[in-house]
Parts: sequence; C-alpha cells; structure tokens
Amino acid sequence: MLISLRWLNDCLDHRSLGPISADDADRVLTDAGFPIEEREELPSGDIVLDVEVTSNRGDVLSHIGMAREVAAATGRVLKLPKWDEPTREGSIDDALTLANDEPDVCPLFTAQVIRNVKVGPSPSWLVERLEAIGQRSINNVVDVTNYITFELGHPCHVFDLAKLAGDELRIRFAEDGETLRTLQDSADDKPRKLLPTDLVVADADRPQSLAGVIGGYDSQVDNTTTDVVLEMATWDPVTIRTAARRLAIRTDAGYRFERGVAPSEISFAAFRTAALIQELAGGTICEGVLEDGQPIAHREPVRFRPGRARRLLGLDTNNAEQQGMLERLEIDVIPHKPDGDEDDEPWFECTVPPFRLDLTREIDLVEEVARVAGLGRIPTERHIGIVAKHPQESERAVREIGAVLTGLGYFEAVTFSFASETAAKPFIADGLRLLKVDDERRGSEPYLRPSPLTGLLTCRRANQDAQASQPGGLRLYEIAAAFAEHDKPGRNTVEHRNVAMLADVSPYTKKTRTEDLQRAIRQMRGSIEALVTALAGSEAVVSIEPAKPASAAFQADAFANVVLEGKHLGSFGLIAESEIKRLDLDTPVVAAELNLAELIALYPPKASVQPLPAFPAMERDITLDLPDTVRWAQVEALVQGRSPALLEATEYVGVYRGKPVPAGTKSLTFRLRFRDPSRTLKREEVEPQVADVIEAAKAKLGAEIRA
Repeated sequence: MLISLRWLNDCLDHRSLGPISADDADRVLTDAGFPIEEREELPSGDIVLDVEVTSNRGDVLSHIGMAREVAAATGRVLKLPKWDEPTREGSIDDALTLANDEPDVCPLFTAQVIRNVKVGPSPSWLVERLEAIGQRSINNVVDVTNYITFELGHPCHVFDLAKLAGDELRIRFAEDGETLRTLQDSADDKPRKLLPTDLVVADADRPQSLAGVIGGYDSQVDNTTTDVVLEMATWDPVTIRTAARRLAIRTDAGYRFERGVAPSEISFAAFRTAALIQELAGGTICEGVLEDGQPIAHREPVRFRPGRARRLLGLDTNNAEQQGMLERLEIDVIPHKPDGDEDDEPWFECTVPPFRLDLTREIDLVEEVARVAGLGRIPTERHIGIVAKHPQESERAVREIGAVLTGLGYFEAVTFSFASETAAKPFIADGLRLLKVDDERRGSEPYLRPSPLTGLLTCRRANQDAQASQPGGLRLYEIAAAFAEHDKPGRNTVEHRNVAMLADVSPYTKKTRTEDLQRAIRQMRGSIEALVTALAGSEAVVSIEPAKPASAAFQADAFANVVLEGKHLGSFGLIAESEIKRLDLDTPVVAAELNLAELIALYPPKASVQPLPAFPAMERDITLDLPDTVRWAQVEALVQGRSPALLEATEYVGVYRGKPVPAGTKSLTFRLRFRDPSRTLKREEVEPQVADVIEAAKAKLGAEIRA
C-alpha cells in the first residue's frame, strides 16, 4: 500500500515531537510488522512509502490506520479529520428508497442524497494527494470518494440519482441472465455476465454496481450530474472476493472489503464524505440517512493474562507496561486481581476497538504487546525445550481408523481434490450442487469432489489398468474432504471430512452372482461394524437401515444408512451400474462413506470388563424361513422384545437362498446363548424360551419352520 509521508503527518498531532521523518517512519512501521518495500521522493517534496500489509490487517489500509500504528509506537497523538456539520434540507425519503434483501452478506448499507452539486475539477490539494499515491483525478465528487478510501479506509461510491430507475436502491443477488457494464468498461464494451452468486446494488430495473467491488458505467457521476446518492456500506469478505476473482476485477474498494471493514465505523466515514463533497462541489444534503442491514454485533471483552504474555514472549515487561502498550492501541483495559484460586494470576478485561476485527483471542493481544514492545526485543534462545505430550484424542481416533481398515485389507489412497463434471455429478445429493473453481488451469477437472469416492473409483480403474490386484479383491480407503454448495445463492459452501471405503464384489468370476453381491455387502457391513466397535467400544451396536440412495451413484435397491444410537454416521451400498460401465470396471464394487467428525466423537472406546463365567453356556440354533423383506434387525428386535430369561447373546449365523427354499424366501439361522452365572442350566429351562421366540417369529414375522 502506498502512503504519502506528508498526508501521514497530517493525521498526527506532532506539536511535541515534530513531524515523523521518512527514516523514522520506515523504522517504526517495520518494527510494528509493516516493512517498507520501496521509498520514492516526488517532485513536490513529498515522500511515498510502499508499505507491506498482512492480509488480516484491513484496518491499516489507510493513512489514519497507519497513523494509529505510528502514534502507538512513538507516543504521538492521532488526529482524526474534523469538519463543520453541514446544513440539511428536504427529507431523503422523498428522494430515494432503500431495501437490503441480503443482510447476511451486507451487514450494513447506508445512503445519503446530495442535491444540486456542481461537478467539476478538484482543487489542487486533493489532486496532489491522490496523484501522490498513484490515483488519477476524475472530478471533485468522485475524487472525494477515492480520498476517503485512502484517508479512512472506508470505500464508498456515488450514483447519479437521475440515472437510477424508480429512485430506488436494492441490495440483492444477481439473477440469471443479468449483465453489468462497470466503470472499467467503456460504452462500446460488452456488459459482463453476472451469476446468481454475484451480489449487486440495483435500481428498480437492473444492477447498477457490483457490490463492494466496482460501480456501474450507466449510473456514474459525470459533468451532467446534479443530484448524487452517496453509498457507504460493509460487505461479507468471501462474497466480495468470489465475485472479484471470477470477473478478474481488482479495485482498491474490493481489496479492503475482502479484508473486512468495521460496520460501526461507517457512520463517521459517511458524514465525513458527505461534508467534504458539499465543501468541494456545493449542493444541499437531504435530511436523514437511509440504513438497512443487521444490528451491529456486540463484541465481548477479551481476557488477557500479562503473566502468560511474559512467558510466551520472554519479555521482561511488568503488568503496568503491558497495560500501557494495549491502551496505546486504543484497547480499553480494566485490571483485575486474582480470583483467589491457587493457580490464578492478575488479568485484564480488554475491550477491543471496533476497527480491529483481527483481535478476538488472548493470543492476539499477546502479539500486539510484542509488536508495540518491538519484535526485535524478543529473545532468541539457543535451545528450545520440548515436552512430548499425549496425542490428541482426535489424532488417536484417526490413527485407529487407519489401523483397523489396514488390518481388514484396505489400502489407503490419496487422491486429487478435483474431478470432472462427469465423475462428480452422480455423487451430488439432492438440494446441493457442485462447487466449481474458476481457474483455467483446472482444465477438464474444475469441480471440487462432492465425495472422496470419486477419487477412489478413479484409483480402482488405475489399478485395473496396471493389472494390480490382491486376494479377495481390491479394497481401498481414503480420509478426505468433500465439497458442495446449497442451491440457494450466497455464502453456503458445505464441507465435510469423510472416511470413504471401496471394495470389489467378485474378483474371480466373470459373471457376478447374487450371492457375490450379498457377500460383498455383508463384508462392507462387517468393516463398518469393526470400525465403530474399535472407536466406540464393544457395546456399540450399529443399525443398518435400508434407504433411498443419497445420490445417483448408488443402486436404488442396495443402499442403506448407518445409524448408531439414533445418530447418522454415513451410508453404504453398491455403486450404480452406470458408474461401473462409465469406468469400465471389471467387477461391481460396494462403497461406504462415513462422517469423520461423527466417528471421532465416538472415541475413545468404552471398555466393558466382565469376570470369566464359572458355568457353561447352553446354545440353541434356530432356523426360520422368512420373507426376503424381513431384515436381521427385525429378528434381533423380536428376540429382545420377548426378554428370554437368562439370555446372554443373540448371534447371526447365516442365511441361505435357493432350493428347496421357495422363491422370495430366505432361510435364516441364528443362535441364542443362555447362561446362569451361579449354576449349570438344564435343558428344561431353555426349551420353553426357544419355543416362545419361534412362536413369536411365526406370528409377527410370518416365519415357518421346515421339517
């Protein structure tokens, strides 16, 4: 950012210390974390400094912002601009209406109307100020808006009121097919096509500016303008950055809004701008200001421990010195004594000024102490002591996931985050759409993957081409992020980290049989259950609930949700035949996708320790002929519902389909295990329990017992 030294000194009251020199400004700003990349002396005698600013410090992208830093470091006093309050005539409600349809991305929009201005050349002092920092003078009204951008760091814009249809301003997202010719374009340039994700300021008919980025050509202020609308607003940084990058428009306004502009500072900047326009262009300011948006959020004080700052920085600064450093940054500090606990220490209740959007945590204030004290004062130790600590539970959980899946024969894959539309579209769920990256370098794969399975399927095909295999078929897994966005425009990106698994169905047979598919599905279910048990403990019981596929990538009749204690963990099923054909795979595959955060939340596993039984168990196998539609979970629930006395466990044994079992029917075998911890059971005690379960299965599940 270019800073005029003469302008910088005008923002400081230096009666006691005198103006700051270029050398001192260079030293002070560099020590504060803003190194000077270049210095240039102008013919006017002014010196321009090219200051490097970090992306989190939008508050210093102005001469007032830089003056604050100089004042804090040198003891000088910041001097804010002053002006005489202008007279106002006529209600603004008679001149303009305002509607903010998107307060989530436009937290505050203000508008003032100035009538009967005289647009013309700017005075020499204003031209000199702007040209010193590389800005071209346009006219007195527009120059004031540019001046305010570099004076206060609050970009603003002026519309010609006569060119606004319906005397209306509306903040909304663009509609499909809408276009906008910007101030960077000429009358002969084709209007730029807008997308529904582009936020605009529109009149009653069409967009008149790209919000927070650049104004529109058709409503610009020129020599024919007499009435102007002054806009001062603040915007969501992500929305502004997205539109600016997509349209390749880089402006001083967009540069600041992308880094954050404080809504609570807008009123001061707006009145300053209106007064300066009236001073240089005449006219009458209408009474009132139109405002629309959200209530300005209250910022909670930050708890700061000066003792912790000393330990982290290694600086020998007492509490009073640290309090003074923070107060020089316009941070209100209220010292507090220890609360009385043994580990307590004095602390400060710090109220951060509204323009410092980057200060939200204690560690941020520790960094501010370091900057004011001087980064060069922080000692550098020759040796750093390291204490090895227990890994975080989340890291241990991820390691356990990898260990379990590797033990089950899965190979870990690391695949690309991008995919082609053909590969990604089948995996997009209802209500979501693919997230596209506007980067020509992405070529044929411009979409962020909606599922890690897109990469695993590509990896499966690559292994097939390389004739790579493993006994029992190839198994792959990946822990990776999945991306999408909601259909509704705006800030609506969806991102999840998931565990994806992929396994072959029939690696040794040219023709896939029904039993191959069933076996593969059961094996995937077993993998999921093993994973959940390892993370949650042996008592965790996974419920598999058949469901409609979450996306077109899965077969409609072979998909299920994975549920644990009422919580959705993910889903699994057979990949659709259309995907198998698209990739020309030599076998069907079964796939699963589980939410990583939900799996981590299960960890660590809950152990259940029981003494070894002193007496033997008595087991009874039951084989039932059941309709194919009856699920094992229903059988298990029926047994639990009968509450057989002394029942220790219900175990699935197997299922058979085929002759002599009738079509549409399956033969299911399961085992009931009974045990009394104090004695050996007798057959007469168990048989009635078994008979009761069988009769209940006949009545409620339509079961039959074959002779």
